[in-house]
Amino acid sequence: MKVEESINYQRIALAITYIHENFKKQPTLEEIAEKVHLSPAHFQRLFTEWAGTSPKKFLQYISLEYAKGRLKTDEQPTLFDTTIDTGLSSTSRLHDLFVTIEGMSPAEYKHGGKNLCIYYSSAFSPFGTLFVASTLKGVCMMVFEEQEGEGLDRLKKLFPMAEIFQKSDQHQANALQIFQSDWHCLRAIKLHLKGTDFQLKVWESLLKIPMGNLSTYGQIAHAIGNKNASRAVGTAIGCNPIAFLIPCHRVIQSSGITGGYKWGPVRKKAIIGWEAAQEDLKQYDGSIYKP
Repeated sequence: MKVEESINYQRIALAITYIHENFKKQPTLEEIAEKVHLSPAHFQRLFTEWAGTSPKKFLQYISLEYAKGRLKTDEQPTLFDTTIDTGLSSTSRLHDLFVTIEGMSPAEYKHGGKNLCIYYSSAFSPFGTLFVASTLKGVCMMVFEEQEGEGLDRLKKLFPMAEIFQKSDQHQANALQIFQSDWHCLRAIKLHLKGTDFQLKVWESLLKIPMGNLSTYGQIAHAIGNKNASRAVGTAIGCNPIAFLIPCHRVIQSSGITGGYKWGPVRKKAIIGWEAAQEDLKQYDGSIYKP
């Protein structure tokens, strides 16, 4: 079943690539299905199961017009700005979580994880295989893994002096619940991160972008009190070690272009569209998301 899920994501990713490259032509269901070598009916069913909405509706979500539309409120205080001011108090999914970020001690940071015990495991998500690692204090890494062993290599480079074991734990399980539909069952998620004070500040700011919304590098810089630090913010976002949970995928260019992503631009578009679809469903069925 897991192999099938992985294959399905590859099909969806291929379809999203085609949609993004041809969205101005508004491709038909038949045209998109042909590109992934499925019948229109099978593709429609598979895509709807994955995204919670039709391919046609999803096309609208990942187009540049969608991204631009999310940023047209710049003339007034945006929902993002309001959320920054009030903290994690939104009714959106990530804001219903109690995510605690604990930076590593200077000694842990300096010595590459010496005296740290780190557990790791792999899991499947709607967007591909995830590599998840944790210390006794919380999740220290969650990345999309393109190749088997890639996540472990990245972990060893980040914590060369740590003791590393293949084992799942409760911190990892809590984090992976983020992909379940009944989010009110999520427990407190704790993160134990290696980063500079500036990076931790940027990553905390990302947590305050509501699901289904987008922000820009400039808005993040302004929110952390350094409006001229857009480039430094971009660098800090690029160093984010926690995929999806710390939503760096919600940060785009001020022009409305989605831009790059540490784990691939196609995956970024997929996540943005999927989250928009979930928010759209939320408006029609309050039972899907329970605060």
